[in-house]
Amino acid sequence: MFDVLLSVIISFTITFLAIPVIINMAEMKKLFDVPDERKVHRIPITPLGGLGIFGGFVFGCLLNIHFGGSGEFQYFIAAALIIFFLGLKDDILVISPVKKFIGQVLAAFMIIYYGGIQIRSMHGFLGIYQLPEMFSLLLTYFAVIVIINSFNLIDGIDGLAGSLGMMALTLFGIYFLYVNMLPYAILAFSLAGSLLAFLIFNFQPAKIFMGDTGSLLIGLINAILVIKFINVANTSEVSFPIESAPAVGFALLMIPLLDTLRVFAIRIFHRRSPFSPDRNHIHHLLLDRGFSHRQITFILLGINLAVVGITFALRSVNCTILILSILVIFFSIISAFTYMRAKSKLVIAKPLAENGGEIKTSKLVPFAKDSVLEQKN
Repeated sequence: MFDVLLSVIISFTITFLAIPVIINMAEMKKLFDVPDERKVHRIPITPLGGLGIFGGFVFGCLLNIHFGGSGEFQYFIAAALIIFFLGLKDDILVISPVKKFIGQVLAAFMIIYYGGIQIRSMHGFLGIYQLPEMFSLLLTYFAVIVIINSFNLIDGIDGLAGSLGMMALTLFGIYFLYVNMLPYAILAFSLAGSLLAFLIFNFQPAKIFMGDTGSLLIGLINAILVIKFINVANTSEVSFPIESAPAVGFALLMIPLLDTLRVFAIRIFHRRSPFSPDRNHIHHLLLDRGFSHRQITFILLGINLAVVGITFALRSVNCTILILSILVIFFSIISAFTYMRAKSKLVIAKPLAENGGEIKTSKLVPFAKDSVLEQKN
């Protein structure tokens, strides 16, 4: 228990102290994410918050996990390093979706082949139990890649990805702590502590973004934890077995996971790459209906927590019924948001700085009388 508490304190402190330094460094080096027609922020903000998140997470793990008795964790950290450099390069230079996908497959290989993270059974979902080895590996790779990308794609507004990630990590950490699997609890709480510190600077109005460095890391660690949770919690070997563990794990990642699968399906249906950018995410639906970043974060976090609570309370119900019910709930919510009346909003580009008549960057502001007058002046 002390090691878990210490991991939270260390990760929180390092991230909390690192973020202001990163913000100042980004301002000096002009490392900003500049607004465009697809992005929802209106001023240039640095996307390098993942540096602080990763630093706190790694120190929290390295100082508290005893690797001698938990050899797989060295491979988890190695996979996290791959994701870190992949995300950092994308945040600074931007890399192609193909290169990003290859890096994610390499990280998945590390945790599956060396770390032993593999979906070997469906635990009764659709009446399926033990899986053939080849199908098991393919399903695991697919699950890991989708979960990694789900947090990357849900990171579209202030506080959302961090809040959903911290919620899932905290609940996974509590379970692993309760069943005395301390290394996995430390893994979860180290990242949760880092995210808690990061969210202080990321809630609207955000001073910094986590970027791909942070969002891909959240996805990777949640992928490890959810697969381990499903494999462990559905057995009688632990002190607190959970029937329908796959449904509970699925519920914990409901918003990012199902929103990503929905958006991927829409893009493929329109014969586009599943990694091509658009504005079809659930947070875009709510933004278009006039909700603020903070309101959207709390709405989606509340919905996700409510579904987790209901699923856990009904954990003795058949796994297939629970997962299908989660799907019905999610797409009912999407339908409600879709048919909710959109709030019209016209924006104009306002210059932030000029040099010899040349606009260096611009800021998107709501169209209003005051903004027109300000532009004329």
